[in-house]
Amino acid sequence: MTNMKIAVLGLGIMGSGMARQLLAAGFDVTVWNRSREKAAALGDAGARIAQTPADAATGAAIVVAMLANDDVSRTVWTGEDGALAVMDQGAIAIESSTLTGDWVFELAREAVARGVRFIEAPVTGSRDQAAQGMLRFLVGGDADTIDAARPAFDAMGSALVHLGPVGSAATVKLANNFLCGVQAASLAEAIALFEKHGLDVEQAMSILFDGAPASPMVKGVGRRMLDRDYAPHFLVPLMAKDLGYAAQALAEVGITSAIAIAARERFLEADAAGEGHRDIAAILEPLRGA
Repeated sequence: MTNMKIAVLGLGIMGSGMARQLLAAGFDVTVWNRSREKAAALGDAGARIAQTPADAATGAAIVVAMLANDDVSRTVWTGEDGALAVMDQGAIAIESSTLTGDWVFELAREAVARGVRFIEAPVTGSRDQAAQGMLRFLVGGDADTIDAARPAFDAMGSALVHLGPVGSAATVKLANNFLCGVQAASLAEAIALFEKHGLDVEQAMSILFDGAPASPMVKGVGRRMLDRDYAPHFLVPLMAKDLGYAAQALAEVGITSAIAIAARERFLEADAAGEGHRDIAAILEPLRGA
């Protein structure tokens, strides 16, 4: 058990799982979410529900954010009632959202200017790994600060990879999600092809599942596509956002990624078709109706 106070900002699929793991480890947890109803279950589990990010961060030794995008992160950390302005000198800000490197660098500078220690720590894994405390943290920042935050990381995840200075983890995370998004988009097209040709889709997919394309992503998302199981592990619009950020990161080093742009279109199409509240496997549905 520990009396360390930790605030968690953002209680989506990932943030809520992370907060539960911190509660289970005995931390004094305060949570905040824009829609308060998402915090209710964590309040029942023992977390204090804050009114604002600043309310959550006041007096916290560690503040962890898991948010949708750059704009939300900027507001939650540095906007009106933002967390950063009230954090104690020497407290640790951990940004675990999937963001652009540009904003991560800016946020790190803002934190340091206020005497707050900063770590970027996006994750690999999705709903189930968050709920089980099995996330892998991709970390950029100072080694001493990472060591100071390790009890929180150990509660929320099963592994931590220190990739280098701030910005390193954002780059690797965007590459990771770029590859995942491209696989999911191409898999949806392949399944639609099988269905439109009237094939035994289970039989056809067994070739992919047992062959060279059989990554964990293909197996997991492919199974959900076949079962039409769209309970969210990773939401459609978030993958569209990540592919956009990945295309931007590639463009900044002189690489125009037609692949990232094309894959992103599949997710945007699914979102426009009403699949935005569902798992990324649901990008197959518009193709089924094409």
